Amino acid sequence: MDKLTSMIVFTKVAKAGSFAAAAKELDLSRAMATKHVMQLENSLGIRLLNRTTRNLSLTEVGVVYLERCLQILDDIEETELAVTRLQTEPRGTLKVNAAPFFGAYHLAPAIAAYNQVYPDVNVELVLQSGYVDLIEEGFDLAIHLDDLHDSSLIARKLGGSQRVVCGAPSYFKNRSVPETPNDLKLHNCLVNSSMPPRDQWQFLESETGKTTVVKVAGTMEANVADALRIAAISGLGLVLLPTYMVGQDLRKGRLQAVLTNFIPSPLEIHAVYPHRKHLSAKVRTFVDFLHERFHPTPYWEDWALEPGAMREEP
Repeated sequence: MDKLTSMIVFTKVAKAGSFAAAAKELDLSRAMATKHVMQLENSLGIRLLNRTTRNLSLTEVGVVYLERCLQILDDIEETELAVTRLQTEPRGTLKVNAAPFFGAYHLAPAIAAYNQVYPDVNVELVLQSGYVDLIEEGFDLAIHLDDLHDSSLIARKLGGSQRVVCGAPSYFKNRSVPETPNDLKLHNCLVNSSMPPRDQWQFLESETGKTTVVKVAGTMEANVADALRIAAISGLGLVLLPTYMVGQDLRKGRLQAVLTNFIPSPLEIHAVYPHRKHLSAKVRTFVDFLHERFHPTPYWEDWALEPGAMREEP
């Protein structure tokens, strides 16, 4: 028999001074209540209760055992309450993984806003590129900016980001603006070596639906996209980057978008986490918060709107 249940029965019998009263309180038969106490006594090899036809009393050892049982049951109740609060109330440490640029420029402000609403949650933000094993490295969730490779993870789409070809106004002073993707062959295109195929840019023409793939080349390549962004702002060449990186630069005029009738494949942004069942309150509320902040059209896509229609970044 379950020892914890037997301990509960024993405490009820000791407090009530009667097997019948304890059995009624626990919705058990008197025989079953008696069996639980006898099982405890047999496993301990001691008598816990003195029984007569009219009276029931604790033995000396039974008094000590009752005291310890009550402490154990109180500790269990307190533990269950604490765990339940973690599931129902956002609190504790939330460990989040994200790509460096997105994490620094978009997730960090979101965390600050989230913490205003949920001050009992401490966020540990780890910024790194590439795949991370959430379970092995102890992350509660990660923000993915590309295709999802691990089908065992639970994913929720938070929003998306278009990709645009852009360059600095200073770059175009002595160069023509490309009108078709093939014109890129005449331009200095800065290549992201971490995004295969690194030297092939693919476009979908918005009017005809025709797909074009252009092999590009230039005087710089880098495995970190932000380095290419900074080089482009400095006038070195053209870049193909997501709007979550260059939206603010386009709005401020530091970069100028070209080939806007030709659409590179967009990025989808997902929150991924290991489990759907018994999802903790801190994970659930954080994902909901990000979804509301970035969905359906995030603020970094406002670069193409008229200035009066632009939203302030949260």
